[in-house]
Amino acid sequence: MGFFNFFCFFIIIFHVFVATPIFSDSNNNEHTSSSISTKFLDLAKSPEVFDWMVGIRRKIHEYPELSYEEFKTSEVIRAELDKLGISYKHPVAETGVIGYIGTGEPPFVALRADIDGLPIQEMVEWEHKSKVDGKMHACGHDAHTAMVLGAAKILKQHEDQIKGTVVLVFQPAEEGGAGAKRVLESGVLDKVSAIFGLHVAPVHELPVGHVASKAGPLMAGSGMFDATIHGKGGHAAMPQFAIDPVLAASSIVVNLQQLVSREADPLDPQVLTVANFHGDGAFNVIPDSVTIGGTFRAFSTKSITCLKKRIHQVITGQAAVHRCTAEVDFHEDKKPLYPATINDDKLHEHFLEVAKKVVGNNNVHGMEPVTVSEDFSFYQEALPGYFFMLGMQSLTGEPLQSLHSPHFTVNEDALPYGAALHASLATTYLLNHDGANKVGGKYHDEL
Repeated sequence: MGFFNFFCFFIIIFHVFVATPIFSDSNNNEHTSSSISTKFLDLAKSPEVFDWMVGIRRKIHEYPELSYEEFKTSEVIRAELDKLGISYKHPVAETGVIGYIGTGEPPFVALRADIDGLPIQEMVEWEHKSKVDGKMHACGHDAHTAMVLGAAKILKQHEDQIKGTVVLVFQPAEEGGAGAKRVLESGVLDKVSAIFGLHVAPVHELPVGHVASKAGPLMAGSGMFDATIHGKGGHAAMPQFAIDPVLAASSIVVNLQQLVSREADPLDPQVLTVANFHGDGAFNVIPDSVTIGGTFRAFSTKSITCLKKRIHQVITGQAAVHRCTAEVDFHEDKKPLYPATINDDKLHEHFLEVAKKVVGNNNVHGMEPVTVSEDFSFYQEALPGYFFMLGMQSLTGEPLQSLHSPHFTVNEDALPYGAALHASLATTYLLNHDGANKVGGKYHDEL
């Protein structure tokens, strides 16, 4: 590289990372917000931040850990926070990490990343394939973690200009372990006024640089159940001497489907699926018992609670009709009922304003509610929260595989957009806190 080119390169890098203040002293918050959003995306796309995020994401991807076992992942996060000079609390909810950037004083706004993997054998052959048999980051949590760290790196460079405190929530056990509930119970978010989260979306309709969300119900609440139906085993040729649990369980499955089709309001979406059915024995043996299990989902606490009650009644009642007994387990000790993910109306307005400045007006989309669940909803029960989808699809590449697929991949070109959106949503929320703090009918000092 010639001296002149080297000199120009140095000046550009110096200008981007050191010289330019991001927060204007102007009283025009709209102008300031636009300036923040543009600058943050430029920073996130710079090699210093982008390559760093990619490296972290790949390091985490190679060693996925299941719920409440994210010890190495937590070490990686804490090591990077230490390098950045960001203070944190650990452990929170066993393996979680909570970081702090800013004044350390109110107002507080949080950014959340889930950090756990899934019990799936990765089938994608690439340099950074999972090195742990039977475990994989097949839901993008490695990318979520890298993007919140990317936002942290950007924000730390401008910490003296942050008008409050940004709380970084690296949460364990999203995949069925209700880690968000445990984080809330720890009390570390008691003073937080709002929280933001995202999920990568490997769908054709949402390319890189695009986002989607909506106000109100976004994702369903959910629960799970298992039931054991007890009868009396016997020879299949002489059913009169047996009490057939297979027949009872079959009747239960059919009648459970009627809870949605005949009892639920057609304008109140609900799902009830029996996903497994097991009876031990040979082709000519009626078993002593049968087990079934499944999931139920709805968009309100009332509907979820009602479904749970009726599931228990139908299973025990139909078992009794067929001279059997039944035990029903909703496993709430391991996986409590997940509430619906419901986006705050005021934060939706904030998201639209910020996202349009980060990714452009035409790249911000609405979406229909979906019946998958997300434990971010626990935060939203306690404080105003907002969750959105981040596009990953390349316009020229092959379609991405679905979440929880052993062939799932992350398009790392999406990382800068997630990091910039996180940083912009947090800083502009703090900048406009006098208005935003009224979300949910409370001021911060009342929390």
